[in-house]
Amino acid sequence: MPSRAPRFATRTETTAPRRPRPWGWWALLVALAVALALQLMLADRERLAGDAGWRPRLEALCSVLGCSLPAWHEPKAFRVTSREVRRHPQDARALLVSTSFRNDARWPQAWPVLEVALHDIDGQALGLRRFQPVEYLGSPPATPLIAPGQSAMATLEILDPGQRAVAFTFDFH
Repeated sequence: MPSRAPRFATRTETTAPRRPRPWGWWALLVALAVALALQLMLADRERLAGDAGWRPRLEALCSVLGCSLPAWHEPKAFRVTSREVRRHPQDARALLVSTSFRNDARWPQAWPVLEVALHDIDGQALGLRRFQPVEYLGSPPATPLIAPGQSAMATLEILDPGQRAVAFTFDFH
């Protein structure tokens, strides 16, 4: 009787039938990844909108999806174009501070809070005050945003700190 080799020792050359590739699953996986990326961008749009590299992408995305972005906020982009401090013509105890500034940012931004500081000869601040737009414009702004390249004029009445004040600075917040 011929001896038969055990089945695990014999080699059979049978190929398993090939299953079709699940392209539909891969497409669904890619679509879900894209949806997740869009959702993360929209959820974090306030922070990303403050980045000059991301803002144009978010504006395009929000124009398609109908979402809104917060106003651009770049206080360092405001430039003082002229300034003047003089005695108030009607009150000897006050100073009249006039300045004009321009928005040099690439996008419209909210009207800034204007900070005026008076300094002594040693550079120490004698007084500092922050003015809201309604205070330095004299009335609420006509539009909530100041356009790129747009200039504005601010006139302020402040109490005269006396002869110790030799310099003044403007800053925007």
